[in-house]
Amino acid sequence: MTTNSFTSRCRIVLITAALVAAACSGQRIGNGSGSNGSSSGGGSVSLQGSGSTFVKPLMDKWTSEYGKIQPTIRADYQSTGSGAGIKAIQGQTVDFGATDAAMTEDEIKQSSAEIIHIPVVLGAVVLTYNLESVKEPLRLSPEVIADIFLGKIKKWDDPRIKADNPTAALPSTDITPVYRSDGSGTSDVFTDFLSKLSPEWKERVGRTKNPQLPQGVGMGAKGNEGVMGQVKQTPNTIGYVELTFARANNLPAALIKNSAGTFVEPNPDTVTSAAAGILANAPEDLRMQITNAPGANSYPIAGMVYALIYKEQKDAAKGKALVDFLWWAIHDGQSFTKDLHYSPIPAELVQKVEGKLKLVASGGKQLRQ
Repeated sequence: MTTNSFTSRCRIVLITAALVAAACSGQRIGNGSGSNGSSSGGGSVSLQGSGSTFVKPLMDKWTSEYGKIQPTIRADYQSTGSGAGIKAIQGQTVDFGATDAAMTEDEIKQSSAEIIHIPVVLGAVVLTYNLESVKEPLRLSPEVIADIFLGKIKKWDDPRIKADNPTAALPSTDITPVYRSDGSGTSDVFTDFLSKLSPEWKERVGRTKNPQLPQGVGMGAKGNEGVMGQVKQTPNTIGYVELTFARANNLPAALIKNSAGTFVEPNPDTVTSAAAGILANAPEDLRMQITNAPGANSYPIAGMVYALIYKEQKDAAKGKALVDFLWWAIHDGQSFTKDLHYSPIPAELVQKVEGKLKLVASGGKQLRQ
């Protein structure tokens, strides 16, 4: 063997050994720069969020897309339910919570510091069902929905359902309502809608994240995913979920009678119309409901998803990364909403949210100018 050949082989062995050692230690090979040229090594920031199952599909898309343009920021979101998301941000175990129901006054008082509500997207809560014989979307009024979930309407061919669906092949079978068993912003939106229009519902159940149906009525399931799974696998069921879950599972969404007396399809345009009808009277803290909004084209079971963040951030670098991520979400991130059956927030609301994000600070210094 020549000296040069021996030397070359030694170099190969040493390089291979170095690569193996680096791989075993988890060290990156190369400079780790992304599309913007910034290193994803020591300067990286991890953001953790949890809460609303309603927004999970969109949040997954956002964290993936944002990671492509900001490789030094890694955002992870866990679908735990709105109630759990509120508790997580109160306990400071996450960097942001997400909820479909604005925090109550009591929940705000129980927080260790001021929390800001950041509206990030709108969505429709829909009534989806498993009826093989029914080929066209059902038409449902608020009073009929309330009585189904109160156990007063028990059969699919009940005269009150048939009155709004005269051509539907409604079976003479028992109705099984499916509801959320966990603390849920989706439940809050659904029960808020029914409480506005059914006096009996308001008295017996009311607006709540944890609806308690009359004994023996329906079955509970955890998360939008759980309700969707029960409806999909169980004939003659009806449940309330976010629109994207129904569309992803090829199940129908009922047309719902709105405040103008029109049966309206849930889609991005009818939900945005509902928000536009409410914005003129939006409170300064942006905590509001958009159910049963005025307008002939307004879908009545519409909701807003909030990111919950502390106004004063303990970690300036992490706080800046969080504010920048949410700023991107309410601007460029809105382009991904309609493909996933969500609704973008109206332009006039975007301006209000910008003002909220500019209030976030660390050590007295604003994180977004």
